[in-house]
Amino acid sequence: MRNAVLFIAMSLDGLIASPDGSVDWLGGQDAGSNDFGSYERFIAGVSDIVMGDTTYRQLTTELMPGAWPYAAQTTYVLTHRKDEPEQTGIVFTQEPVDLLIGRLKAQPGGEIWICGGASVANQCMRRGLIDRFHINVMPTLRGAGIRLFEALNQPIPLRLISTEQYNGIVDLVYGVR
Repeated sequence: MRNAVLFIAMSLDGLIASPDGSVDWLGGQDAGSNDFGSYERFIAGVSDIVMGDTTYRQLTTELMPGAWPYAAQTTYVLTHRKDEPEQTGIVFTQEPVDLLIGRLKAQPGGEIWICGGASVANQCMRRGLIDRFHINVMPTLRGAGIRLFEALNQPIPLRLISTEQYNGIVDLVYGVR
């Protein structure tokens, strides 16, 4: 069975975006550093990516317009829109997240990346769909913005798998016990 992994960056105070949704503050303490830490190792093992419509639109209009960064993976965009154009390697779906993740886990392949945003991550947490949490803690306190962790319906006991630090960023990797 494949693993679903929430790989996401957050500020030290648990925020994944500014109040307006921007993420221009993501990065380490040394501006211009090309140290991407564990990302390259992580993405090399990913076959499928699951994200919400807001995350997809932010990637295609703000963060990486014109160049889809995940051409080597199949991306599933959870959306309520019914008229999305077909794109190679991108599947727009209204399938409930628990059914989608369950279906992907039953198929052969690499890891399933729960890419975001907060709504999709929290739906997956509440339904017990995440096998591993890979959190990149950024060296900043934001004070206000979009919080990663919302109220859960029950605690999720974790076990520490590894830690890594680079450029002021701390990677925390936890498995679900």
